[in-house]
Amino acid sequence: MNHYEKGRHTPDLQTLKRIAEELDVPLNYFFCESDVMAKLVLFFEQLSEKRKLELLQNLESELKNRRN
Repeated sequence: MNHYEKGRHTPDLQTLKRIAEELDVPLNYFFCESDVMAKLVLFFEQLSEKRKLELLQNLESELKNRRN
């Protein structure tokens, strides 16, 4: 693990999946480029599929309205 943290080695996909499972985080968490995005990913994962779709629709609508 120390080698991954220090950037000496890069885990393969299977290893990364196992690490995500152990840390109880979604796989895409490791690819977030900011703390804000990482928090959003963690919060979003806790929602039901129905609520995720509702939020997605709200965001799409808001962005569409801003363009007009």
